[in-house]
Amino acid sequence: MRARLAPDAAGTGMSMDRAIVAEEDDGIRLDRWFKRHRPGTPHALLARWARSGQLTLDGKKADVSDRIAAGQVLVMPTPPVEAEARPARKGRPLTDADVELATAMLIHRDAGALVLNKLPGLATQGGTKTDSHVDGLLDALKFDGPVRPKLVHRLDKDTSGALLIARTPRAAAYFAKSFSNRSARKTYWALVVGVPDIAQGEIDLPLAKQPGSGGEKMHVHDDGLPSKTRYRIIERAGNSAAWVELQPLTGRTHQLRVHMAAIGHPIVGDGKYGGKAAFLTGTISRKLHLHSRRLRIDHPDGGAIDVSADLPEHFAASLDALGFDPLLGDVLTEEAPRPSPKAAQKAKAKAHSKQLRKARRGERRSRSTAAPAKPGPGGKPAAKSGGKPGTKSAKPATGRAPARPGARGPAKPGPRKPR
Repeated sequence: MRARLAPDAAGTGMSMDRAIVAEEDDGIRLDRWFKRHRPGTPHALLARWARSGQLTLDGKKADVSDRIAAGQVLVMPTPPVEAEARPARKGRPLTDADVELATAMLIHRDAGALVLNKLPGLATQGGTKTDSHVDGLLDALKFDGPVRPKLVHRLDKDTSGALLIARTPRAAAYFAKSFSNRSARKTYWALVVGVPDIAQGEIDLPLAKQPGSGGEKMHVHDDGLPSKTRYRIIERAGNSAAWVELQPLTGRTHQLRVHMAAIGHPIVGDGKYGGKAAFLTGTISRKLHLHSRRLRIDHPDGGAIDVSADLPEHFAASLDALGFDPLLGDVLTEEAPRPSPKAAQKAKAKAHSKQLRKARRGERRSRSTAAPAKPGPGGKPAAKSGGKPGTKSAKPATGRAPARPGARGPAKPGPRKPR
């Protein structure tokens, strides 16, 4: 629904538009709504409207990043005539080979979603000097859907495997929320150089864009964003290589590749982060050995999508050359349930309060038992046992993943027996 309104109450003299958010737009960002329904409105103009208060949702000032809900009333200035007349950008026409490629990658289809087994070397989206990509093939996968299918997450160009596509705006908003709140489960297979000392664990290393790379490369940095990866060794080939399962608990750019290289076991074929050490000799392919094996995500219509993608030829050939059994990869370890964000915050606050109570008890105890030290030989106060006051034992900083919980430290010495 759309209606032209009188000039706004602020007295700017600008005519205003009114629209009611449709069901298919429920949950999307406000700037995404403009891309769908006012495609000629420049983002800079939209941001200016938001800053000046001319953009409102149900009468309240709105921001371009706000999530909108079905039934909300959106009021905005009337877009400039030249903006409305700007034609939408069109992609290149699809060839028969494009249609065949797109349909050959399809491994799941329902009313709200598609899942592709993306080929290695095929980019997810276009860019500089990138004409062939998944986004450019989506017109071939519209089938009987109401709109053009839409990407909801990405895989690196050289990473293969399960890639989710939404078939409706409602499904796109739902899936995007699932990825942002980490309720989607992604399982990757990788072949790495060497064998991690710990059979399974969690890598917790913050990641940031590497300066001088133009944002094309990431690195471990203390001021980076929190990044966590769970891993386990599926099978090993002596000490030369290991087949591992990876589960990203956060979604940073190149996260799996940077984390494995950071602990000294780069993914085979990943020269970007592993350099020359990322390649094995013999018949092992020099292509990247990282594959999105399994995707599990709740469906907006109820139930869940649980799809596994077959390995590409070069990865399967490498497993065979190293003598690995492909059936072992699907014997997955049982996942521990993840706490909700609120539960995690409560647990953290509870642990912090417990530490404060302990510290205060220690202070009270030290004040109540404080007494002058007895003079030692020569009238000097006796020296106290222990190390320097205020010092804490430092944990060794290593690039390896933390040890598994439950490991015991060295036993404390007991009282000495009289000789």
